[in-house]
Amino acid sequence: MKWDDYDAALFDLDGVLTPTAVVHMRAWDQMFNDFLAQLPDQRPYTDQDYFDHVDGLPRYEGVQTFLESRGIELPHGDPSDDPGQRSVCGLGNRKNALFTTVLHQGGIDPYPGSVQLLNHLELIGVGIAVVSSSKNAPDVLRTAGIVDRFEVVIDGAVAAEHGLPGKPQHDTYTYAAQQLGIATTRCVVLEDALSGVQAGAAGDFGLVVGVDRGAGAAELSAHGADIVVSDLAELI
Repeated sequence: MKWDDYDAALFDLDGVLTPTAVVHMRAWDQMFNDFLAQLPDQRPYTDQDYFDHVDGLPRYEGVQTFLESRGIELPHGDPSDDPGQRSVCGLGNRKNALFTTVLHQGGIDPYPGSVQLLNHLELIGVGIAVVSSSKNAPDVLRTAGIVDRFEVVIDGAVAAEHGLPGKPQHDTYTYAAQQLGIATTRCVVLEDALSGVQAGAAGDFGLVVGVDRGAGAAELSAHGADIVVSDLAELI
């Protein structure tokens, strides 16, 4: 890895900087399995469903994509829907409430290897930003104690405010590069989700790094990762 060739690193959050993917997975698992238990002839939701249909997508899009995979139709509803309402937004809001509860009960620490890379990039003067589909990103960064490390944070709320399509579209990553004032060709995208590496591959970025936290190295490469690592410390 020759960081001299790049001026910025654009990090996904969940599963790349912090193991919040595990918290998300637990919240999705509980929400979907509670919901599926109320329906006839539905097999349980699994971790593979998370990787195939939910990982890296904006919350409501993840709900919709999973429901479509099971042939389940629900009204989309509205973001103001009660978490108990049978709508895409209602289920998404239920998942968010579960995530917040689990996060604050257990806390979260960043991956040690990710902190090592952040320290290295700061030392050599490479700009850094977070690009997350989650509206919980600022809360996660604060809980992990690393919110002050990033010049730019693009989360689900920022994407909604500016009308930016979520991953697998490249727009949120491109917007982060613009906010840093750095050409996309001089930026590295770091992602653990298939939709995330697709987003990186869809844009004109200098390098797309897949971080294999469970999606699989072959799958990450097939969806657009130029290289795959299992820990960010490998990039130092």
